[in-house]
Amino acid sequence: MRLRTVLTTVTAALAAATCLTAAGPASAGSASAGSAGSANSSGSHACSPAVSLDRFSDALDKTTYQGTFVGNLSALAVDRDGSLAALSDRSSLFDLNAKTPAPKKVVQLADENGAALDSEGLVIDRDGTRLITSETEPSIRRYSRDGKILDRLPVPSSLLVAPAGRATSNQTFEGLTLLPGGRTLLASMEYALAGDSTGIVRFQTWNRTEGDHFTLGAQYAYRTDDAILGVPEVQATPDGRLLVLERGFTAGVGNTVRLYLADPRRATDTSGIENLTGQAGVRLIKKTLLTDIATCPTLGATAKQPQPNPLLDNIEGMTITGREKGRLKVLLVSDDNQNAVQTTRFYYLRVRV
Repeated sequence: MRLRTVLTTVTAALAAATCLTAAGPASAGSASAGSAGSANSSGSHACSPAVSLDRFSDALDKTTYQGTFVGNLSALAVDRDGSLAALSDRSSLFDLNAKTPAPKKVVQLADENGAALDSEGLVIDRDGTRLITSETEPSIRRYSRDGKILDRLPVPSSLLVAPAGRATSNQTFEGLTLLPGGRTLLASMEYALAGDSTGIVRFQTWNRTEGDHFTLGAQYAYRTDDAILGVPEVQATPDGRLLVLERGFTAGVGNTVRLYLADPRRATDTSGIENLTGQAGVRLIKKTLLTDIATCPTLGATAKQPQPNPLLDNIEGMTITGREKGRLKVLLVSDDNQNAVQTTRFYYLRVRV
């Protein structure tokens, strides 16, 4: 989503609670645009007891590749060869070197009529095809590696943008992930439907059938910590839980970005409930705060506009790249909206879940 200005606050108490030290290597260095940052020799990489920040990189900020602007990045995924795929919300799908992360290829995407997408969520399926959401309708399509449409998944009518449904334009499918085993696909709405309480967002699932098609599955409800925060990304952990990003923006203050561990496995199937208003008997997805990114070390980062922490920007994409020493390696990316005061920045985290 091209994040609009919304009102939110950064809670000082939360910052204080998460400033405990966690183990993590320290190395010398600082960063500016186009370089990778790390903590100085006397600093800590800890964001919270559960999360540490290894480094960040601004190497792709305001760059182009084969005439295509490298930015507006809304989603990340690990390809079968270990490289990264990065999705722009302006219909560009990049292949990136996982280490640098230099672009190696770009494919332009379109809908069935050749129109551009508001592409937001990305999954690379087991056969290498790409499942991609667009916020426009919203929709989920399957693409070949070269950008040909192979399939389109059904979407519940209530999740369609008004007047077809109850969703608000530019507030629909932001996150997309495949659960362990590859049988269930999950997409997260960014904000609430009309008729649902503000702050309650729906997570829709699909079940795989023969021929790698997907049919509609259960739906769950998730509540953001602040009614004006949205959900820009979800990623399944190896045990079937979810990493969930919540994000907001306050003009003159900056971004709020928080990372949660959520468990949908005992939540109520809300697909048959017209309005979610906090009624008794509806079990929401349980969640636990892992960190507020504002509490991470700056590692020498600079910001082009006011931020609670200069490391912060409009973080929108997330993928799990591996596991090391009992922690998940998690990569985040910010969407610069092709805006001079925002940055395309990669964040390399280690997360204990």
